[in-house]
Amino acid sequence: MKDSENLFNRSERRDAAQNRQRILDTALKLFNEYGVENVSMNQIANVAQIGPGTLYRRYRNKGELCLDLIKDNVVLLFEDLDAFLEENQNLPPEDRLKSILQYYIKFRESKAQLLKGVEDFERSNRTQSNGQSPLYNELHQILVSVFDEMKDSELNSPNSAFRADMLLAALKSDTYLFQREVRGYAPDEILDQLWATFIGK
Repeated sequence: MKDSENLFNRSERRDAAQNRQRILDTALKLFNEYGVENVSMNQIANVAQIGPGTLYRRYRNKGELCLDLIKDNVVLLFEDLDAFLEENQNLPPEDRLKSILQYYIKFRESKAQLLKGVEDFERSNRTQSNGQSPLYNELHQILVSVFDEMKDSELNSPNSAFRADMLLAALKSDTYLFQREVRGYAPDEILDQLWATFIGK
């Protein structure tokens, strides 16, 4: 009896894993074709040929789906950043900061739609303690650390946490995409403008 129960549980887990992969593959295809905003959860369920209940049991909304789609890339981003920071500890903090921003802007360019889906979810669902994703929190921590190193001895030196918050706000999807699509700035030009605004050197 135990063997048959174990076999049944294994097959359930396999089915769940297959459903998850089918959902992710379908969502990514539809998001790439129509844009995250233009795809509904019901549309994903229909194209994936699964029941809406199965989809909603795994993902409550598109934001959670986008987060699952992007999480492996987020892990890789932070592995790259950690390796860069480890190898370049002796670089001036300004140089490290510029490289961190280059890494993040490149990541944002390659995952623009999914990041927007995650950020839209965060905005509408403030269930986390500070309403921010692990991506934001981790990046914020790195920026604060570098800004702390850059602080000069003047009393009016900006607060590192505030500075990091404002810099990340400028890199959020709505602001970043406005600069790209309406103002017509290329990624390198956005970096230059951010540098002039926040660093001023």
